[in-house]
Amino acid sequence: MGRTFDLIDEQMAAWIGAQRMFFVATAPLAADGLVNCSPKGLDTLRLLSPRSIAWLDLGGSGIETVAHLKENGRIVIMFCAFEGPPRILRLHGRGEVIERRHPEFDGLLARFPPAPVCRAIIRVQVTRIADSCGWGVPLYGYQRQRDDIARAVSGKDAEQLIAQAERQNSRSIDGLPGLDIEALRRGPAR
Repeated sequence: MGRTFDLIDEQMAAWIGAQRMFFVATAPLAADGLVNCSPKGLDTLRLLSPRSIAWLDLGGSGIETVAHLKENGRIVIMFCAFEGPPRILRLHGRGEVIERRHPEFDGLLARFPPAPVCRAIIRVQVTRIADSCGWGVPLYGYQRQRDDIARAVSGKDAEQLIAQAERQNSRSIDGLPGLDIEALRRGPAR
């Protein structure tokens, strides 16, 4: 039987910090809208407080998480223990998209190591913290982080990256508004 917790304590924070991958799930309000689940990795997650987290939204081919959060804010983040004792941890909450024109963008960005590209920062106020056994999650051995994002943006200037974001990230697959392209024009995030 799973447990619920009032906050992310130091022990849980250390466990979260040791996970090299997490998953994010969101959905639009439309009954026929597509649910999205995205894997996240690299050193992109930070605990902001015992009930608040943030991660860097790095460049990608889709914009579902951003679009869904802008529409309704519902989100769940799931961590799975692929090494060590079995465990699954879910953080349900209300997410917000912090884009470059947001007054808190630069301060939040400073909490992360440099990244090759950053479209936005996702901040989540956690409303429910729950774990479960994780017995069905297989054990995997970590090899290394991928460098595909860095290689994909290498040699591209800001205008090329903005043009790509405009093509791929302006609208979700359900047609919801995605990235604020004018916010991207504010300048490169690192």
